[in-house]
Amino acid sequence: MNSGQSVLFGPRYLYWCGCASIIEVQRLRQARRIAVAAEDYDETSNDESTTIKPIPHGGWQGWVQVFLSHLINFNSFGFMLSFGIFQKYYTDTLNITPSNVSWIGTTSLFLVYFVGVFSGRAMDAGYYRYTLATGIAFQLIGVFATSFSTTYYQLFLAQGLCQGVGNGLVFTPCVALVSTYFEPRRRSVAVSLVACGGATGGMVFPALAQSLLDKIGFAWTVRIMGFVMLTTSAIVLPFSKPRLQSHRKAALIDKSALKEVPYLLFCGGIFLGFWGLYFAYYYVRPFGREILNCSSDTSFNLILVINSFGIPGRILPAVLADRFFTPLDVLVPFICINGILLYCWIAITSIPSFYVWVAVYGFFAGGSQSLFQASASGFTKDPSKAGIRIGMVCTFVSFACLSGPPISGKLVEYLNGRYLAAQLFGGSVMLAGGIALFGSRVARNRAQPSASQRSE
Repeated sequence: MNSGQSVLFGPRYLYWCGCASIIEVQRLRQARRIAVAAEDYDETSNDESTTIKPIPHGGWQGWVQVFLSHLINFNSFGFMLSFGIFQKYYTDTLNITPSNVSWIGTTSLFLVYFVGVFSGRAMDAGYYRYTLATGIAFQLIGVFATSFSTTYYQLFLAQGLCQGVGNGLVFTPCVALVSTYFEPRRRSVAVSLVACGGATGGMVFPALAQSLLDKIGFAWTVRIMGFVMLTTSAIVLPFSKPRLQSHRKAALIDKSALKEVPYLLFCGGIFLGFWGLYFAYYYVRPFGREILNCSSDTSFNLILVINSFGIPGRILPAVLADRFFTPLDVLVPFICINGILLYCWIAITSIPSFYVWVAVYGFFAGGSQSLFQASASGFTKDPSKAGIRIGMVCTFVSFACLSGPPISGKLVEYLNGRYLAAQLFGGSVMLAGGIALFGSRVARNRAQPSASQRSE
């Protein structure tokens, strides 16, 4: 080897080659992280041999996560949508007013959405598994503590606060997790299948109560529900995992979202829509018992019907949203139809007609719940912010869920057991919410062309 070659391949040359290789490796890693956030297309790095992968179209891993998140929703929303069981039981056995009983269920519902802004951010920061484990622990402690409760404040602490915190810790992350496994045009069906967990749980838990409550009493009925939740949690905890975790510090609120008119209109419309949505879930059984004088078994069946029809109500609209429209396009008429149905409730005077009404309302209410989640996840182009964006929307929804059913209960009490004022209130706010959501859709469609022009 001549002197020129020894200089060329000497230690200094090898040192600089090593530095260049390290820089190139870091550059490629950064490019891959950027590609994970891309939603609709592939990008190629400066090295033509390196192709950056987009969001997967689900795959077997994605659908496994859909199933596990379905079970998470089974435990959380499935139990909460069955509160109509407890609404009538607590009123009769504890001798307290319906509006006060409603505060137990609405507090739990409030915490599901309010805690969502924190649990969503925890997922984005890389603490999904810690959040999931903590939430499951709170859920189980809450349901077993409920079985030992005999006074109003004990039920409020156990079922309202403790279980509500647990549900809030797991709900938003499980929705945001699934949204990162699917591209936007295929996300609605996946998220809606997760939401179906609330409907399947809303059938299983009332069925357990119907068959066991008179035989073994309240305490052991609730404990058996707790063991069902423990079994599903044992399946979820080892295998549920996110695809994206940023592991970076960030604010709890995405301030840029507060400057987006479509997003703000969406939050306002969802608040109004959910202000009246859950009134029927809580009061179909009392209405059947007190106004239509139906049997106890029939009143349980009403809860089963409203939740069972929520399953096709969650899936079919999602298919329409994926193939022909967007989730928001389908959500707007669903919210409006729910408002109209609450007006139609005024004309119900017989048990057969009430069965039909409950089935139709359950279908459209189920679609409203699932499409709300899919629509919320579509208000960001960065999947790493999916958790925080959904969590922010859930904060608005939480206050609607906290106050809606108790306001309706007070209106029922004010008219001495008549439901007219509550039905008018629920229908009016839901129609107002539909109008606001339509405004959000119009504003978003107008903003998209201008955004594309700026990028050009």
